Amino acid sequence: MSKQVRVRFAPSPTGPLHIGGVRTALFNYLFAKKHNGTFVLRIEDTDQNRYVANAEQYIVDALDWSQIPFDEGPGKEGNFGPYRQSERKDLYQKYADQLIESGHAYYAFDTAEKLDFHRNDHQEKGKTFIYNWHNREKLTNSLSLSTEEVQKRIDAGEKYVIRFKSPVDEILELKDMIRGDIKIDTNVLDDKILFKSDGMPTYHLANIVDDHLMEISHVIRGEEWLPSMALHVLLYRSFGWEAPEFAHLPLILKPTGKGKLSKRDGDKLGFPVFPLAYTNEATGEVSRGYKEDGYFSEAFINMLAFLGWNPGTEQELFTLEELIEAFDIAKVGKSGSKFDAEKTKWFQHQYLIKSEDKAISELFIPVLEKHLGNSFDKNLDADYIVKVVGLIKERATFVEDLWELGSFFFMAPEAYDAKAAKKNWKEGTADLMNELTEVIATISDYTSETIEMTIKEWITSKEIGFGKVMQPLRLSLVGALKGPHLSDIAFLIGRDETMARIRSAVEKLG
Repeated sequence: MSKQVRVRFAPSPTGPLHIGGVRTALFNYLFAKKHNGTFVLRIEDTDQNRYVANAEQYIVDALDWSQIPFDEGPGKEGNFGPYRQSERKDLYQKYADQLIESGHAYYAFDTAEKLDFHRNDHQEKGKTFIYNWHNREKLTNSLSLSTEEVQKRIDAGEKYVIRFKSPVDEILELKDMIRGDIKIDTNVLDDKILFKSDGMPTYHLANIVDDHLMEISHVIRGEEWLPSMALHVLLYRSFGWEAPEFAHLPLILKPTGKGKLSKRDGDKLGFPVFPLAYTNEATGEVSRGYKEDGYFSEAFINMLAFLGWNPGTEQELFTLEELIEAFDIAKVGKSGSKFDAEKTKWFQHQYLIKSEDKAISELFIPVLEKHLGNSFDKNLDADYIVKVVGLIKERATFVEDLWELGSFFFMAPEAYDAKAAKKNWKEGTADLMNELTEVIATISDYTSETIEMTIKEWITSKEIGFGKVMQPLRLSLVGALKGPHLSDIAFLIGRDETMARIRSAVEKLG
């Protein structure tokens, strides 16, 4: 790529960052790093009515947790700051004035009441009111008023907006990196407001000016901005600037495939739609987050990458470095991508079982402390926890699952599964278990392999079915018919604990 790649993620701090926004940030990040470029975070906070005080920090924290940190932005000042639009508001007036002077924009004095009248009038006639070439010279603006009248109104403090003057009878040829060639008839475009009556720019003007001044080379954003592409390209042309290349990402759809994924879908179906948990300071409502639900950021990002992008291979598990290497914007699809909560869990499961046992054991310790409380032995051998994790993690999706899967490694069963006991603890079982205790006491080389071999030889010598011994033994050690290999459990908890649990089961089950 010949020009220096600079991309930006430009969210509005109006609430928590939806996973659709994180996906947009991720694709920008991957594209930038693939081409040795720069990833910029710009906070578009000109809409002060919807501004939420803690939202900006949430955005930064979410990107950091997702391992897609920005290179330039608030707190990481580069040569193109400031990176909050509210701190750049003095820049925009001169560019709006420049468009007025070049004839590409005009002052409009129409009141809200007057515009409502025209909308209602058109609606009654079965038409749609559009403020553009076919009626703009009949409305109250600097195209229909004399220069003197316009100046008089401005000097009198009359409120006005600045509108873009869309060209007439032109077929605009646009190019999107994902969607290919697009043709737009400029006659269908409305004259968008660029500067509001409160002296603040609209998104359209601020966005273009900032992208130009920050030397953004590629604009990678959501599909919802596709209808604005024509206006943005026309604005670049009106200023005499080179436009960046555009790419509009497909929507993330509801699990049903109908409509855009929303927070309500997550609440209804039981999955988060935000990377981090979020508390609404106004209402106190707490929204779930992937981090707090126990997902690894690597699994979260791997899942997001596949919502709209396909590497063209069978590979599904990627490190961030592998994603950067494989990412190609041309392999992003045009169609929306259905969100699949179960597939997200699959990614999490894969990352957990691929993780080092030691790393998982360190995450498991707080879970043990929570469940065991004062019973937790702070001097518990770290290697013991690592070995337990190695035996049970294959069945886990989240670290929290390890307690349900292996609590018996840390505390003896206090009760026994009633159904399993009724089926497997028969008359004569207690005698067999007592005899088994004596067999275990004689094992000199107390290893998993020796335990298994010794018990099997003893069962064979008694000419009884393995189930008559192994099922009651599992019930004794675990409290239920679950868990990894029995000899591994007996080895890890130790000979004395194994024998004590068998005796306890004999006493309680009779």
